[in-house]
Amino acid sequence: MSDVLSHAEVEQFVADGFVRVPGAFPRALADECRAFLWRETGCDPDDPTTWTRPVIRLDGYGQPPFQRAATSPRLHRAFDQLVGPGRWLPRLGIGTFPIRFPHPDDPGDAGWHVDASYPADDGRSWRLNLHSRGRALLMLFLFSDVGEDDAPTRIKAGSHRDLPEFLAPAGDEGRDMFDLCAEMDAAGRLDAPERPTVLATGEAGDVFLCHPFLVHSAQRHRGSVPKFMAQPPLLPVGPLRLERPDGAYSPVERAVREALD
Repeated sequence: MSDVLSHAEVEQFVADGFVRVPGAFPRALADECRAFLWRETGCDPDDPTTWTRPVIRLDGYGQPPFQRAATSPRLHRAFDQLVGPGRWLPRLGIGTFPIRFPHPDDPGDAGWHVDASYPADDGRSWRLNLHSRGRALLMLFLFSDVGEDDAPTRIKAGSHRDLPEFLAPAGDEGRDMFDLCAEMDAAGRLDAPERPTVLATGEAGDVFLCHPFLVHSAQRHRGSVPKFMAQPPLLPVGPLRLERPDGAYSPVERAVREALD
């Protein structure tokens, strides 16, 4: 089968830390999943007076429609291009949905951050390390059309290149997510003004594939139609390998190596 991503798009991923895959799964499938999720929210899609919270989180969605969205052949070919064949695990479903509604209140989760990927040994915190244990990619699945006013995820383009210097001294033990973000913020590397902010807008069925070290943020919904998006990780077969005798580095690994160099 032909590649999903062009050479230029792969290089954009290495440089900017993300790439959008349009039509990663069918719009009709997104519509089916969204109808299911509306019922789960207890809200009426035709009555905005029932949209009383800025965000509702729904967990654990692995039903067949969600499985089909997560395992589309188009996505699998893109995973091979960015992570490498045989280096990732197929998803069994989507997982958590933070559904965002037009609402004047602060959603409470709109700060710049990087996602942790594994729990500390004591289970009290979440961590990440230089080899991205537990996460091959960060993914943004759009199950509704998302315009600029519809609470699109904000992305700091190129910010994945800022993390390795903060993670390298910690070795395999890694860093606590909140401690790491606080240190990056104090150093001006979290909301880095020189890093352009890109909005993850697109159509239902699009998926943004992001480097696991990418800085991103939610935001308040200023539009009129609720946003349905999921943000599952792609799980790796093993940690990133930054020293390969054969030089067969994936684009995810290349970005980390270039940042360290």
